[in-house]
Amino acid sequence: MAKSQQTFNKIEKEKARAKKREDKRKKKEARKAEGGTDGIQFAYVDAHGNLTDTPPNPADKIKVEAEDIVLGVPKKEEGEEEDPIRQGKVSFYDSSKGFGFIIDLENNEKYFCHVSGLLDDIAENDKVTFELERGMKGMNAVRVKRV
Repeated sequence: MAKSQQTFNKIEKEKARAKKREDKRKKKEARKAEGGTDGIQFAYVDAHGNLTDTPPNPADKIKVEAEDIVLGVPKKEEGEEEDPIRQGKVSFYDSSKGFGFIIDLENNEKYFCHVSGLLDDIAENDKVTFELERGMKGMNAVRVKRV
């Protein structure tokens, strides 16, 4: 004779699933009997970005022209040119390996520098001027000159 494929554990799991389905059905019927939900039927967004159940006042609407919308990075104005040469201090430099790091004095950002981007020999704690260039892993200091 073959042994039954259903074990006690399988039977108990099936009973639990059936009970859960029945509870869910009863809750759904109870909600229908109450006559709906107490939540907001229609939601509006007010001027501050909050959800509300009252519609916004049309008089408060702000008219925006399509030409006034700027997509992307805004263009720089004349005279707003940023100086490409920056001041910094060498925080670490290993001359045997040929790389190091420079801390920008303006914003305290740390930039990688390689021996190929040096104009003068540098050492730790030297004050330098440098320019930034995008590298594979971020911004790199190039054209590094000791002050």
